[in-house]
Amino acid sequence: MKPDFKAAHVAAEFDHTSPLITCRFDPTGKFVFATAEDRAILRWDLADPKKKTVFTAHDSYVWAVALSKDGQTLVSAGGDDTLIWWPATAEKPEPQRKVTAHKGWIRALAVSPDGKLLASGGNDRLVKLWNLADGKLVQEFSGHELDVYSVAFHPDGKFLLSGDLMGKVQQWDLATGKSVRVLDAKELHSFNGGQQVHFGGVRGLAISPDKKHLACGGLHKATNPLGNVHEPIVQRFDWDTHKLLKTHLADGLTNSTVWNCLFHPDGTVISGCGGGSGGHLLFWGANDEKPAPAFKLPDMARELDLHSDGLQIATAHYSKKLRLTKLAPKAPEPPKKA
Repeated sequence: MKPDFKAAHVAAEFDHTSPLITCRFDPTGKFVFATAEDRAILRWDLADPKKKTVFTAHDSYVWAVALSKDGQTLVSAGGDDTLIWWPATAEKPEPQRKVTAHKGWIRALAVSPDGKLLASGGNDRLVKLWNLADGKLVQEFSGHELDVYSVAFHPDGKFLLSGDLMGKVQQWDLATGKSVRVLDAKELHSFNGGQQVHFGGVRGLAISPDKKHLACGGLHKATNPLGNVHEPIVQRFDWDTHKLLKTHLADGLTNSTVWNCLFHPDGTVISGCGGGSGGHLLFWGANDEKPAPAFKLPDMARELDLHSDGLQIATAHYSKKLRLTKLAPKAPEPPKKA
């Protein structure tokens, strides 16, 4: 059902004792997961916000989580080089498998459309492909110039995409293991000569439901990276040609970053952004340059995910809360008079 984005409202809050980092709904729609700065992974039952389960095993922040298609397996990725497999729905979850996967932070995870493969990307500039069932390495992809920030599978299962700090997106052919195209989202990267820092990167990757568009989210106008002066941005590209179709902007949010972007089933791009400007959910149609509308969250958001019902958005907050924003179903238009 097509949602009414103007009717967005915070419907629930889930509490923790440490700032949150990332979040994901499970495919069954029963649970929402998050990670926190106390190195914990958290699971809340959506039917009972007070019912919280804590997973602990990482020696660092957990930057990403992914779930199997049946919702029974959770994989977490940490700054401790490690992937950990968990029984996602267990009453007292314990690690099933630990794999030293990358050298340095593992920033991104994605599960293939058929549910058999897990992709990971990290600060070692590598993208790796794992067998989700047994944790064995299937393939390794190299070619990124800087840290890998995001990974996503194409819905047809033939390609894997990975975005890096340089603002480049590699399109990997899973059959050959080779890069077949490189998309340059250069507006998402900056280099400050005075501060000697690369800044920005492809923080979010998403492919539209009709498979025609690719969205890349991050930041631009980074005039003072270390001073946190920059603005959120999402660029929409044509999948077939990689031609830039639209640059989605959010004027006025001068200390904010798009931490993730995704497509609603109706084709709207949803982005979660946060920083010194606070937290916002941004909604762009295919032809929108400015978000219409931008929904103000109570405080800074760091990540988001969309529930399978298309009406609930989870956001992870530095304020130690996970929030659920609900979108009301749009009322059908009345029939035209004859």
